[in-house]
Amino acid sequence: MRVHRSGTTLAGAALTALALLLPLAGSAGAAPDADTAAAARETPARGTADMGMGVLAHDGRGTTAPTGAPVRAAQTEGVDVSSHQGNVAWTTLWNSGVRWAYVKATEGTYYKNTSFAQQYDGSYDVGMIRGAYHFATPDTASGAAQADYFVDNGGGWSKDGRTLPGVLDIEWNPYGATCYGKTQSGMVAWIRDFLDRYKARTGRDAVLYTATSWWTQCTGNHSGFAATNPLWIARYASSVGELPAGWPYHTMWQYTSTGPVVGDHNRFNGDLSRVRALANG
Repeated sequence: MRVHRSGTTLAGAALTALALLLPLAGSAGAAPDADTAAAARETPARGTADMGMGVLAHDGRGTTAPTGAPVRAAQTEGVDVSSHQGNVAWTTLWNSGVRWAYVKATEGTYYKNTSFAQQYDGSYDVGMIRGAYHFATPDTASGAAQADYFVDNGGGWSKDGRTLPGVLDIEWNPYGATCYGKTQSGMVAWIRDFLDRYKARTGRDAVLYTATSWWTQCTGNHSGFAATNPLWIARYASSVGELPAGWPYHTMWQYTSTGPVVGDHNRFNGDLSRVRALANG
């Protein structure tokens, strides 16, 4: 309680009391403004990110696209899944024509997919060729550290003809700044750190999953990985559209997030023999 000096008017005292009831802007305990509150509500919990979650929000649903991205006549249907799907009906997917799958294994160095065993082993058990992916968070740990975490928790590779090389899912940051606070050169360096460690651990070049618009913004449309790392492009439209610099063609295309049985459906740019070829290295 504030003590008033003698001579303070009643009106002045009333105004002073009123001021004490009003929150001070920026003071501890003050109610957040509408934008801050909305941002807090919309930021997902760490570990809940999955492949393509930023595509609709940031890339939109295109209906037309530049020409020039080659697509083979034969394509092979695939899906990608994460803990959001829980126990997946793999037999139903197989009967619908799905022949390959990617399963989220890890995120950062802090999260492992709680449904990984059912999804990874279940897809294999029905006859699919399958692999694992890692959701990158370049602001939480180095590329090498995240590659190690991925390999140690389901992202390895074996030449059994049924295991695809691991995927680095590098896209919009669902938890903060789009490019994870990195410059374009810093992002390229982080990606290279991950890819180099993954190859050293497994003997395989990882697949890169991304969207052209994010890749352009956050790497400066870097072309230096095209010679070694297969491209998995995300675009929810009638065609793959323009590809990132350096890649003359894509290997996989995530074309929808609203497919049957599980949302994310993909097409491999070739027939089943090409899927096996990628698995065999």
